[in-house]
Amino acid sequence: MVKDPQAELDALFSALADPTRRDILVRLVEGESSVTKLAEPLPISLPAVSRHLRVLESAGLIARTRDGRVHRISLVTEPMLDGLEWIAVFARFWKLRLDGLERFLAVTTEDDDDA
Repeated sequence: MVKDPQAELDALFSALADPTRRDILVRLVEGESSVTKLAEPLPISLPAVSRHLRVLESAGLIARTRDGRVHRISLVTEPMLDGLEWIAVFARFWKLRLDGLERFLAVTTEDDDDA
């Protein structure tokens, strides 16, 4: 199967757009967890948590294993690297623009001081 990088980025940023899903990912940084444990602090139903987990899973951000009836969820960070690379392009763009603005302002300020 051929991967579509654009679709993968879309899924990544869509998954990260929701604060509940971001909260789940932050808690998974500490290590794997059961679905029930992930749902405990959230003000939503267990089926709603499961829907959020399916979005994260389809974006490749989590992995699910089953231990009997218990579903264990763990963080997968590799898809975030693609997002970071995409953002880095714009970070470089803005750094160049802001560096140019800084040089312009420095020259402009010097010219004003000379006048």
